[in-house]
Amino acid sequence: MRVTPPIYPAAMHILLARRPGYTRAEYVSDLTVHVIGMIIVLTCVPVLIVLAALSGDGAAPVVGMVLYGLSFAAMILCSAVYNIFPHPDWEWLFKRLDHSAIYLKIAGTFTGFALIAGQGFLLVGALWAAAAAGISLKMICPFRFRRISIVLYLGMGWAGGLVAFGIFAALPPLTGSLIAAGGLMYTAGIVFYLWSHLPFHLTIWHAFVLVASILLYAGAVVAVMG
Repeated sequence: MRVTPPIYPAAMHILLARRPGYTRAEYVSDLTVHVIGMIIVLTCVPVLIVLAALSGDGAAPVVGMVLYGLSFAAMILCSAVYNIFPHPDWEWLFKRLDHSAIYLKIAGTFTGFALIAGQGFLLVGALWAAAAAGISLKMICPFRFRRISIVLYLGMGWAGGLVAFGIFAALPPLTGSLIAAGGLMYTAGIVFYLWSHLPFHLTIWHAFVLVASILLYAGAVVAVMG
């Protein structure tokens, strides 16, 4: 009887061919980080939405957490599809979606907190405009303007964090601290993303992103329950 091999070795073969020097151990470690991320998204985001619904503060927190949850899920799932389950015929699209989803995550996160706080909608509009510009850049020219894209990622996150006085004033202090910690984790992770000659640099980068996302999620839970 013929035994069908698991799917991941085929994906690994494609990935290793696409990334010279990328080892089996690096693939497995990156796969592990993404699986953990997908489990967190699929289990924790629904809990957050339920908590928002039970908070008794109306529809705004629920809508905010739905938008935040969708943007969080999009980032993790698009990253997993591109980095872990590649398909040569669709790589051109998967890479665009992976990089574009980061813009959605940033704008979606601030939208969620703004709807809970009832503040900062002008800032949210500016972040979505920047996200639209970044996504357009990635969809049209995904292999160019890499540094500009990174600056835009960081600029959106830190500009939002530094300007969102009204949002933070209306949220529990712990939420603001968790958001700042998450931003620091994202920023520190960029170093490893760019350090392409470092073994496991993509796994380390994705681990930083996951920890940052967990900190932001914790901030959202505190905001909803506060």
